[in-house]
Amino acid sequence: MLPLVNVGHKSLGDYATLVSRGLMDEIRRLAEPLQGKRIVHVSATAFGGGVAEINYTLVPLMADAGLEVEWRIIRGAEEFFNVTKAIHNALQGDPRSLTPEEQEIFRRYNAENAAEFAADDYDYVIIHDPQPIAMIDAFPERTAKWIWRGHIDFSTPNPDVMEFLLPSLRKYDDAIFHMREYAPRADDLPEIVIWPPAIDPLMPKNMALSPQDAAYILDQFGIDVDRPLLTQVSRFDPWKDPIGVIDAYRIVKQRFPEVQLALVGSMAHDDPEGWDYYNRTLEYAGDDSDIYVLSNMNSVGAVEVNAFQVHSAALIQKSIKEGFGLTVTEALWKSKPIVAGRAGGIVAQVTDGVTGWLVNSAEECAQACIEVLRDPAAARARALRGKEHVRRHFLTPRLLRDWLVLFNRLAGNDTGGSTITVV
Repeated sequence: MLPLVNVGHKSLGDYATLVSRGLMDEIRRLAEPLQGKRIVHVSATAFGGGVAEINYTLVPLMADAGLEVEWRIIRGAEEFFNVTKAIHNALQGDPRSLTPEEQEIFRRYNAENAAEFAADDYDYVIIHDPQPIAMIDAFPERTAKWIWRGHIDFSTPNPDVMEFLLPSLRKYDDAIFHMREYAPRADDLPEIVIWPPAIDPLMPKNMALSPQDAAYILDQFGIDVDRPLLTQVSRFDPWKDPIGVIDAYRIVKQRFPEVQLALVGSMAHDDPEGWDYYNRTLEYAGDDSDIYVLSNMNSVGAVEVNAFQVHSAALIQKSIKEGFGLTVTEALWKSKPIVAGRAGGIVAQVTDGVTGWLVNSAEECAQACIEVLRDPAAARARALRGKEHVRRHFLTPRLLRDWLVLFNRLAGNDTGGSTITVV
């Protein structure tokens, strides 16, 4: 069998004071006809990135709602993850296509993982992102409902790579995307469902942390807590543009010489390109002692990320491509000023001039950060409006509710007026 992820336990009741009573009642009603249904999530990794973070909360909450839920991880060597990273980049617009050898590697590893997967043990199989998408090819006769969930920006995909994946995608019962713009333009697709992801407000990265505790933690990393700090939290990835963030910081430093910059990321085993870009970022930062490039390899975990976000004068997410941008959601939930790239799902979260700043260049990013530093009170007013937007739309109970609606829909159950967006 594929490796099983231990997710621990969570209680829906703990979220009752953070979301509306109507939503909690709706979740209980939708869960009732699904009691005992067997569900499995399949993804490439249990660490690093938004998929893993979501599943560590979503899976135990599904279990608390009365479903039998597992989360399993596919196996793969470096040659496979090199190919899947190329696919990831291509789906976000990289013009490089796959060689015949790379296509064969992708199919072979998917087939090998499928051979270790007992699909008929489940009522619903949820496949996350492109890495395991072709596992379905090994199951021409399926008793379970298969659902594919895409988490990246598919708005301008490399057509050759998308065409390579479409035969597998067409076999699913449903495909879920963050935004309408991400749905492929092709014939014979499964039912397309649109909903955004969500954050867990009770996980260590998002729980309330006092300014004093945040400052104490940052002091351990050498940050001067008495000087302003700009922070970007993201993978080290060209699509997150840490190089552009450094360019913006250097412009800001001309106006505010005391400013510091932290680039905080995580290294995931399914992202072999990450180390190359981490090293490139270090090289670009040079010998500037006010730039801190940190990762989980420097003992930066969830609480430390929380501290960086809480203490920063502004949080940056200068993405060029972005599936959704949960780090933006986290920033807004903490009532922190957010300066973010006008890309992907970020625009569903940040209203420029109302809940934050949307930017298209390093120069615009720098100007927005200067505005935050010049007028912190006005910046915080935007951030507070952003927090309420997150409370209404982007917390995990809403995501759980959407999954329950879909499970009921696939089972032919009446959801009593509860709907999801189907296109």
